[in-house]
Parts: sequence; structure tokens; C-alpha cells
Amino acid sequence: MSSRSSLAVATPFSRPVAVLILACLACSFAANHIAARIAFDDGAGVLLAVLCRSGLTLLVLIGILCWQRQRLQLPGGTRGWQLLLGLLIATQSLTLYSAVARIPVALALLVANVFPILLALLTWALGGSAPGRRTSLLMALILFGLVLALDVPARLSAEASPSSDWLLGVLLAFCAASAFAGALWVTDHKLADVRGALRSMLTMSVVFTSMLLVGVSDLMPGALSLPASTSGWLGLAALAVLYGTPFSLLFILFPRLNMAQNTPVMNIEPIASLMLGWLILGQMLGGLQMVGGAIVLSGIVMLSLRRVG
Repeated sequence: MSSRSSLAVATPFSRPVAVLILACLACSFAANHIAARIAFDDGAGVLLAVLCRSGLTLLVLIGILCWQRQRLQLPGGTRGWQLLLGLLIATQSLTLYSAVARIPVALALLVANVFPILLALLTWALGGSAPGRRTSLLMALILFGLVLALDVPARLSAEASPSSDWLLGVLLAFCAASAFAGALWVTDHKLADVRGALRSMLTMSVVFTSMLLVGVSDLMPGALSLPASTSGWLGLAALAVLYGTPFSLLFILFPRLNMAQNTPVMNIEPIASLMLGWLILGQMLGGLQMVGGAIVLSGIVMLSLRRVG
């Protein structure tokens, strides 16, 4: 047996080691959004950030495919779904970064992490089973927590209406959650037979190409703006590395991480973003918002545990 094929039957990590690795990867994903906000505050365009992130990740995935000597061939009838998956991930990347540029990073990620609710509803709408009673109660709990995290009661009682940036940021984060839910549905129901590395490489190809076309066509004026100083360039470089590295490691280490059991660990990303946002950006949520965020994360973890149990 070759060394490449032996990876598929590699001995799984122990539970503590797998949890530690996944926690580190989740923190890296969170740090990528902090770096993005630094770049945006220095004048970098959102589209430029997505291009940097997807471009580096694409190069790494191509390297993985070459190393594994995988055939670049899709099963019949999946090309259209693969294209749709790439466009959905492109939409998710663009809208989430746009949200991060407008509202606190932790808040944007909390809204974006309601995708399990949207996935359950989408699956039901497209012929799947309806959410059970307990699942419905967890979904309601998550929505209640989100209302608190967004500080809706205080904003409704305030004399001044919410700012346009705040409303647009929340809406963009919700769009990111919707696009990601759609991408997960397509992956599970239409592209399950496509190898993970190949599917991800083709997805990143669509993301990079579509964002490049949007930039060249000037559909989003200013979205390719360059940073004004060294800190912005460092932010761009950091966001690419902090996203591309964990994304790639997930594929390399996937056979040893027992994802079916350990996936809920990845939900610490909003918590990590909250801590990093406070330490690096000076962003801090209020007490009631923190309680709401804890409710949202608890509900999402319980939903995840129900799926993997």
C-alpha cells in the first residue's frame, strides 16, 4: 500500500488531541476575520480580501490534489451542482466579509452561525423530514438568543433608529448564513460522491474566478481598493494564511479527526472572535449581548450533537 493511500486508514487521533486540533483550527478561522477587519479599516476592498483568501487556498488545494494524484474528473450530472456550490460559497465569502467590515466581528459570526436552522428548514422545504419538536425548540432558543445578541430590545426602545451600517451588516451576515446553508445542502444531497479535496478545489476555483470577474467588470466600485498602509497589507496576508492553512489542514487530517463526533468543537469560532476582537480591535459586546451569544452557541452545539449522535 502506498503512503498516500495509507492516509485513508490512518489511526485516528485520541479524542483530546482531535478536540485540541479542531479548536486551534476554529481559532485560526476566527483570527482570519479579525485580520480582515484590520485590512478593511485600512482601506482594503472586500473583493480584494476574498481574492487573496481564495487564491492562496486554491493553490494549496491544487498542491494537495497533485500530491494525492487524484483525477480531476467529476461524476456524471454533477457539473452544474458543483458550479452552484462554488457560487454559493462565493456569495457566503463576500457577504460575510462585508458584514465583518460593518459590525463587530463576533456579532457577524453569531448571525452567520444560525445556518443550521436555515439548513434544517431548507431540507424540509425540499422534501426532507420536518424538524422534530426538540429541534424546533432549539431553533426557537437560538433565535431568542440572537435577538439578545443583536441588542434588539435596546435598539427598539432607543429614540434613534439603528444605523444603516448596522442593519446592512446584520442582513449581510444573514445572507452569508443562507448561502452556506444552501452550500451544505448541495454538498450533502448532490455532491456526496465527489472527493472532498477535488470538490473544494473546484469550489475555490469558482470563487476566485467569479470574484475576479466581478472585480474586472467593476460591478462593486471600490471593492478592489488597496490598503493605505503596511498594517492593511499585513492584514490581507494574515487573513489569507489564517484561512488557507486550517482549511487545508482539515483535508489532510480529516481521516484522523473523527469529525462525526468532534464537529461541534468548531462552534467555538464566535467565542474566539469575541476574545480576539476585544484584545486586538477593542470591540466589546454588552452584558445582555454576551448572554444572547451564549444562548445562540449553546443551541447550535446542542443541534450539532443531535446530528452527530
